[in-house]
Amino acid sequence: MKTIILKLSGKALSAFIQDDKWSKTLSELYKHYDGIILVHGAGTTISDWSTKMDCDVKFVNGQRVTTAEIMDIVAAVQAGLLNQKIIGYLHAKGLEAMGLSGVDRNLFVADYLDKKLGFVGYPKLNGNIAWVKNLLKEKVIPVFSSVCRDHEGNLMNVNADVFCEVLAASIKADTVLFISDVAGVMLNGVVKNSLDEKQIDCGIAEGEITGGMIPKMQSCLELLQKGINKIWIGDDVELQPHSIPLGGINTKMKGTWITANGTA
Repeated sequence: MKTIILKLSGKALSAFIQDDKWSKTLSELYKHYDGIILVHGAGTTISDWSTKMDCDVKFVNGQRVTTAEIMDIVAAVQAGLLNQKIIGYLHAKGLEAMGLSGVDRNLFVADYLDKKLGFVGYPKLNGNIAWVKNLLKEKVIPVFSSVCRDHEGNLMNVNADVFCEVLAASIKADTVLFISDVAGVMLNGVVKNSLDEKQIDCGIAEGEITGGMIPKMQSCLELLQKGINKIWIGDDVELQPHSIPLGGINTKMKGTWITANGTA
């Protein structure tokens, strides 16, 4: 089964559910892929809600420091409000979808990254992923928030880029598109059409790739290591003639393709 995963950043999510072009994009992708999965974050919405509830907003290397109080906000906003907004949009556009999280059907269990970060974890496949594939066969779009659980059942905040990486590897996705609010990955003040592993490592080490882009890039590198080599980052998927299916590097498509060393 040929599957494409679209990961929506929290900042890009509002534009996604307010623009008719995205439903048309998904319909077009169905002509070239057997299944479509959406993964989403929540970004600034969680920060806004945290501030309103007098909870400190702190990040370390792009990861949100998540106390028990912040975790409640993450679950309510990301797995609840925003997830259902996406589902509502898709259904209104005639696309069948189901709202899910990493907790559902015991799919993932997260290990703690660092106790200093609180309830922040790295997800590992725990359940049988066949039911997700069955949804895809029925042309249902699974829409995953990245909320997971730990081994005791406590809810865990998982970076949506990392969640997307693990899900893509688990389901053996063909293509992963990271839809962001930026045009692509910038180095030396220029959005690069493609970046290889060495360029990414160098960009992080030299401080040109910072903040939330760090875990995104690290997830891309992990995807390459796991055999998924059609990876793209940008703010607009332009479906031009001959650009779909997304095989290899399409230099006419804006954004940044992430490639293995020597293929950029």
